[in-house]
Amino acid sequence: MKTLYLIRHAKADLKNGEVLDLYRPLNERGYTDAGKMSRTLKDKKVSPQLVIASPAIRTYSTAIVFCNTLGYNANAIMLAPDLYESSAKEYLRVISEIDNKHDCVFLVGHNPTITDCANRLTAPFTEEIPTCGIIGLKSAAADWKQFLKFSNELFLYDYPKNNSIRPVN
Repeated sequence: MKTLYLIRHAKADLKNGEVLDLYRPLNERGYTDAGKMSRTLKDKKVSPQLVIASPAIRTYSTAIVFCNTLGYNANAIMLAPDLYESSAKEYLRVISEIDNKHDCVFLVGHNPTITDCANRLTAPFTEEIPTCGIIGLKSAAADWKQFLKFSNELFLYDYPKNNSIRPVN
């Protein structure tokens, strides 16, 4: 069984218009939200075997907060340039190339692409994922290439303004 958590980066600082998009940091709310959402997963005893993130500062920072909370070595985050300013096609390719030794993976990315990716991987999901929102998908697939072809179970949808994990079903 494969489990994928799609995580949209937390709220970024929009105040400094001189900073290139790639280098925009999280704002205070972003760090607070990332801490809250990562603690929620920790309470559910979620433990990633691999964390993949876009190289954008706001995305990488979100991933670091999750890693620190969940006891995952933040130095082991895999930065995937194809997750920045790309399409769901690139996200799906990155997922298909995950080493099959990993059964639980976090992918931290951007909207609208992360929402598009969620919609392609599971039929019931149609909402736009808010900042620091999390989608949890499970599949009986034996490998990540099959994960893209299987009917995946949407078992989790949560976000900072929601007060608790909302299991689907």
